[in-house]
Amino acid sequence: MRVAVVGATGLVGSVMLRVLEERNFPVDELIVAASEKSVGKTVKFKDAEVKVCSVADAVKQKPAVAIFSAGSAASKEWAPKFAEVGTTVIDNSSCWRMYPEIPLVVPEVNAGVLTPNHKIIANPNCSTIQLVVAINPIHLKYRIKRIVVSTYQSVTGTGVKAVNQLFAERQGHEADMAYPHPIDLNCFPHGGTFLDNGYTTEEQKLIDETRKIIGDQSIMVSPTVVRIPVIGGHSESVNLEFESEFDINEVNEILRMAPGVVVQDNPSTNHYPMPRFAEGKDDVFVGRIRRDVSQPRSLNLWVVSDNLRKGAATNAIQIAEYLNAKGWLR
Repeated sequence: MRVAVVGATGLVGSVMLRVLEERNFPVDELIVAASEKSVGKTVKFKDAEVKVCSVADAVKQKPAVAIFSAGSAASKEWAPKFAEVGTTVIDNSSCWRMYPEIPLVVPEVNAGVLTPNHKIIANPNCSTIQLVVAINPIHLKYRIKRIVVSTYQSVTGTGVKAVNQLFAERQGHEADMAYPHPIDLNCFPHGGTFLDNGYTTEEQKLIDETRKIIGDQSIMVSPTVVRIPVIGGHSESVNLEFESEFDINEVNEILRMAPGVVVQDNPSTNHYPMPRFAEGKDDVFVGRIRRDVSQPRSLNLWVVSDNLRKGAATNAIQIAEYLNAKGWLR
């Protein structure tokens, strides 16, 4: 099994290498590729130092699977070239997500859409992944009509520059600004770039990707994205309106049985999901499960997950695991 990680020197790429190792994905030969400025550097994998090559050199080696976290421009250029030589590409950028012919996959929700003919597979946005893992099992029972979601997103979702900005500000130093405002002791309702309709690109992803993954274009989604000064993961306040009445005890049971979900919901002991406990884990944590007292057939949830792991690296590698279990990686 020859496996390529493209963008291996970046924040998500380094987590991909860690997750590949932790989950014992069957890597016989690892190819690590990055931009030209990183060629010749080394990264650590299973106690070995692996030299970084160019993306062009990685294509020539015809890996069975190439897991991308290199940005949309690199994916647009290189994913088709990998596909042409028979490599299956799992792409973490936003480049391919909304192409109708490209599957957008969260394995716990819709792995069944995959076929051996899919050579480019899109990994969803981090906020979307944790949302659909939490809500899809409930949707299958009660049918969601409308979602109102506000996200509280970690600076790690922006990258190393944003993390450096946060800690520089915390130490009272001048920072290379990843954001238009200070992030320490602050939060701002701005993720991505603003669109003509007043929403941001990050908010539009929550609308479009949620509908595509769940497979229901009729679901109404009202999102607000907020960036906050934490590093452990993204949090989401989620309000669901169902087509039919629900049983709160059954909702709890559905969530406790759902793959990839851990319920943390005991207010009497202050037990609920938080980024500091989600960091480094692959689960989606759900708590504060309660009826909406203002609206019939409506439910409130609090959803937290490590955006670098389940929100990016782990989800991509779970897709690769599914493909490998089917015998589709050659």
